Amino acid sequence: MRQRFIGQEENLLPSTLVSLASMSVHAAGLVAVGVFYVVILLTGILALRKSKEVEKKCIGKKSEVAIVGGRDMIVVIGVFTMTATWVGGGYIMGTAEAVYSPAQGLIWAFGPVSYFLNFLIAGLFFAKPMRSKHYVTMLDPFQHRYGQFFTTAILLPALFSDILWVACILAALGGTMSIILDISATISIPISAAVSISYTVLGGLYAVAYTDVIQLSFIFVSLWLSIPFMFLSPAVTDPSQTTNFNQSNSFPWVGEVKLEDAGKWTDDFFVLALGGLACQALFQRILAASSSAQAQVTCFAAGGFAFIMGIPSVIIGAVAASADWNQTGYGLPPPYERGEAGNILPLALSYIAPTWVSVLGIGALAAAVMSSMDSALLSSGSMFTQNIYKTTLRKQASERELKWVIRISVLLVGLAGTCLAFNKSSILSLWVLANDTLYCVIAPQLTCAVHLRSGNCYGAISGYVIALLLRVLSGEPALGIPPVLLFPGWREEDGVITQYFPFRTLIVFISLAVVVFMSWLFQLAFSRQLIPQSWDVFDAFKKKVEAIEEERTTIPISKDEKNSVFNSGYRLCQT
Repeated sequence: MRQRFIGQEENLLPSTLVSLASMSVHAAGLVAVGVFYVVILLTGILALRKSKEVEKKCIGKKSEVAIVGGRDMIVVIGVFTMTATWVGGGYIMGTAEAVYSPAQGLIWAFGPVSYFLNFLIAGLFFAKPMRSKHYVTMLDPFQHRYGQFFTTAILLPALFSDILWVACILAALGGTMSIILDISATISIPISAAVSISYTVLGGLYAVAYTDVIQLSFIFVSLWLSIPFMFLSPAVTDPSQTTNFNQSNSFPWVGEVKLEDAGKWTDDFFVLALGGLACQALFQRILAASSSAQAQVTCFAAGGFAFIMGIPSVIIGAVAASADWNQTGYGLPPPYERGEAGNILPLALSYIAPTWVSVLGIGALAAAVMSSMDSALLSSGSMFTQNIYKTTLRKQASERELKWVIRISVLLVGLAGTCLAFNKSSILSLWVLANDTLYCVIAPQLTCAVHLRSGNCYGAISGYVIALLLRVLSGEPALGIPPVLLFPGWREEDGVITQYFPFRTLIVFISLAVVVFMSWLFQLAFSRQLIPQSWDVFDAFKKKVEAIEEERTTIPISKDEKNSVFNSGYRLCQT
């Protein structure tokens, strides 16, 4: 077993006593994690009672209680669950990894700032229009405006992103437990996934929200409590000094962005800042609020708390970068040279902080994993059930059947993410990649569906295909996809090509432009009968008229605009 003593070569304790001490540490950690899991499961069971009470009082569709609750979530619970959803294992460990890595540093740890910006934009531009229309999922705007075909197409990248998200946070927990508790990831990952899946299946949104309160509180206390003890370690120098022991003295933990790296930095920042705007987990909380104003307040408050929750990871990453690992039980070479930068947070807790602090740290990571994993599971299950199964596969499905479909969907997504969690990719890479799909493909489409009144299905499909095609052709090293399109500034290292041009942001702008232009082009072609009305295979303009009619009760439009839209629409749909 791993020895946790400084200066092992001078340690005079018998090896038997050392092994017993390590075993006691692992036993204490296992007990602590076990107690935490039991508390979370009990909370999920209590949430099940709350969910049933709401279902009895609900005069609408009872299956929606699992998705958006009773649309009466109080602000405090809403802020807790929205913050906890974003503060997952990928966020905590990815931020620490960026600060510690000598080639990156603090300036590359844009998680806290990007998440704050994400919530700010969501509150200003998306919360009110989405909540005021009483949508149930993020896909409802697509379904109402563009129809079932395009809604199904949008679900696929959203589902892929949720699975990657689950894999990312489970991988973070697996690495932590293997370091601190000497538990193989093949054991810790399935057990943690089973606990999270269980209470999510039981209580739906209420189980997720109530457990998030406990999980976020535990993360906050545990990580902040560990920081003072790390500074007291003799292996740690003052992080404010430029000299450090992190693989080399050339890169202080603050880091820098060189001119040739500016494109990649910009791209990664916007992926995290704007990719989350197309996340069902975000809108699940917005749509569960009792009003549009409350939804906005929840977003703004969650942005501030998410930023604060990222600070401990930044400090721990800086401490690890300033530590002399030769004075710890870890020894040399340091974690970066061993390829373990992705696990720097649990390594710092294990070798720099006292034993009991490292035990609290594993609890914090377990809490972070569950707080995000349950949201991703419920997110995918909600979209599939509400927008695919209910509207296409089984239009006459009972409320009981729909609730079981949500549960089965949660289970399947959880299993897929669990299998992918054993991938050896960097946690930071998986974290960015999960948002990558949302940013390039879904975010521009959602923006147009919510704010572009002149958009239609043909423009949306064109933008979707172009964005997906460009993204695949641009390659992805984390998935082993070689690039076909090489943008300016690309580099090849060890046979792997990395794009340093902000190509993902370029794809977003291209997608937006294609949606606007093709929507206008098809509108012009159909209105002037350059294309026969019988060729409107998606009934795009008929759906547009119906959508405008539906929105009249919530969003007033000018008389001239209304006449223009209805005249062109009815002329096209007239037989």
